[in-house]
Amino acid sequence: MQLNKLIKNNKKKIRVGRGIGSGKGKTSSRGHKGQKSRSGVAIKSFEGGQMPLYRRLPKRGFKSLFKKDTAVLNLSKIQNILDKPKNDIKTNIDLKILKEKNIINKKFLKLKILGSGEIKKNIEISAHYASKQALSKIEKAGGKISIIKK
Repeated sequence: MQLNKLIKNNKKKIRVGRGIGSGKGKTSSRGHKGQKSRSGVAIKSFEGGQMPLYRRLPKRGFKSLFKKDTAVLNLSKIQNILDKPKNDIKTNIDLKILKEKNIINKKFLKLKILGSGEIKKNIEISAHYASKQALSKIEKAGGKISIIKK
């Protein structure tokens, strides 16, 4: 141990607001007036002029007020459902059956059939909406589609 290697560890803390002679008296380094000079005040989400976090992050998402809860199924998806033996669907498909088999989510209120893909089996489908392409492909395969009016 040498005297020049000793570290000073008895430094006093500066007590602000304890008179002019302390060097940190009167305004206690807070400046004059304004919200920041008062005690117990923190400006929410203010980061010292730096762009706040909530403004740095991108805006995401949009929720439409007019959203319709409609399940959309392509003919290729319907064919996949029919091909799987665990689904056990033989004659007809409608929204209720699809919900019971957990093929679509229970939040959906309507069903729409689109014409992407091919369907091989003749099956009866009841849906709220169907595209012209889907109608022609189902009838071509020997099936039948009925549109529910609600």
